[in-house]
Amino acid sequence: MEYLLTSDQMKLLDNNTIDKIGIASSVLMEKAALSVVSAIDEECANAKNILVVSGIGNNGGDGIAIGRILHLQGRQVRIVVIGDRQHSSPETKKQIEIAEKYNIKIYNTFDKNEYNVIVDSVFGIGLTRSVEGQYKKAIHFINQAKGFKIAVDIPSGISADTGKIMGCAVKADLTVAIAYKKLGHVFYPGAQYCNRIKVADIGVYGADEICFNFSYNKKDLDKLPQRSNDSNKGTFGKALIIAGSNNMSGAAYLASLAAYKMGCGLVRIFTPLENREILQTLIPEAVLTTYDTKQFSHKSLEDAIAWADVINIGPGLGMSDIAKQILETVLKKHKCPLVIDADGINLLAKYEQLLTKNQKNIIITPHMKEMSRLSKRNINDIKNNLIENATEMAKKYKLICVLKDSRTIVADYNKKVYINQSGNNGMAKAGSGDVLSGIITGLLAQKMKPFESAALGVYIHGVSGDEASNLNGCYSTLARDIAMNITRALH
Repeated sequence: MEYLLTSDQMKLLDNNTIDKIGIASSVLMEKAALSVVSAIDEECANAKNILVVSGIGNNGGDGIAIGRILHLQGRQVRIVVIGDRQHSSPETKKQIEIAEKYNIKIYNTFDKNEYNVIVDSVFGIGLTRSVEGQYKKAIHFINQAKGFKIAVDIPSGISADTGKIMGCAVKADLTVAIAYKKLGHVFYPGAQYCNRIKVADIGVYGADEICFNFSYNKKDLDKLPQRSNDSNKGTFGKALIIAGSNNMSGAAYLASLAAYKMGCGLVRIFTPLENREILQTLIPEAVLTTYDTKQFSHKSLEDAIAWADVINIGPGLGMSDIAKQILETVLKKHKCPLVIDADGINLLAKYEQLLTKNQKNIIITPHMKEMSRLSKRNINDIKNNLIENATEMAKKYKLICVLKDSRTIVADYNKKVYINQSGNNGMAKAGSGDVLSGIITGLLAQKMKPFESAALGVYIHGVSGDEASNLNGCYSTLARDIAMNITRALH
């Protein structure tokens, strides 16, 4: 697990380290500088001609310290400071003084030399305004120059809180995040400008006490439900997947396949009679309960609801009156965790009275258009404020909201926010969301708690997509490839 901080949270931890623990800010700055120098050694060991472009804030002080260390190693270094040095932060003024005592010249203009490495330390995480004037020219110069570009903490011009470009921004080859990743490192377009990210441990800790935003990595697969050798199919849960409509069976297949691949013991598909033959062929492991769309029986549905340990409703369900009746019945009768996906969400958007604040153990999994219909907000507003929108929806209905995007957000009503970093653009294919709902359902069937099931499910879905794309390429990856690669993702 890694925490993803806001700029204010990072500043608070910095201040706590300095004021309460007693480590001087100059020591933290020196450790940050050494971390960047180490990254340069790893990435460009033979680089001898290096340009350091610094600002006058503390991030600029880091840059000047980096330049000094590199100079004392015997490399050719040109340090350029952008801005009025008289207005430098106290720490940066001190770094300038130290550099000058080592007879290191500091410039305020660029030259025409070509550099192996360019270090960007113009702005840090405190940038809140649009980049203009000499700073804009400096960023343009860095982007146009040849050489390997390393950003200190975050590329200059990127908002550390949102990932937005503040007018213009440095396009780094590598970003050395100081102490922790920030939100701006992972949200687009900032993530693209950061490129690869290395996190430098400089002795600042405590994110677990103040931060609610986090992400998973491979180590977090140890959160998977434990499987006992003394078990049977009932041990690992019974999942009811209410999916598909007349002659639309693909979504039901993908969700069911994913639930089984995730470890669910038994899957029952509740679907129209017309889908029986194809689903029996595609996934013979599933039990089928079919219904006549012309003479719908509520009894068979209620029996299936009572049987289930977890219910997934919505993939390919359609928007018919029967679909509405099915969703209404499920919401009234379910006593187990419930995943609402796809057309289930569209029905909620159309019939707002169906979803009340008294529901329990519900996970909704909207993509941008579905969230727009549900929240009555435009897609741009949602996309630009993913955490806020997901959290607000979770709080409003006391549920868990899985808001799907290039950085999928999982929010619950108790402040916790999971931000996913796994996955790739090859997953932007029809059926990918059905697979995700099936993965989450499979985890819920094994008695994993709803929020943890949603967060870990999103992570595993992304890793499965990465495995699929590694095998097939991004262009050729299909949703069923994602489901089939759950096996590889878990090992």
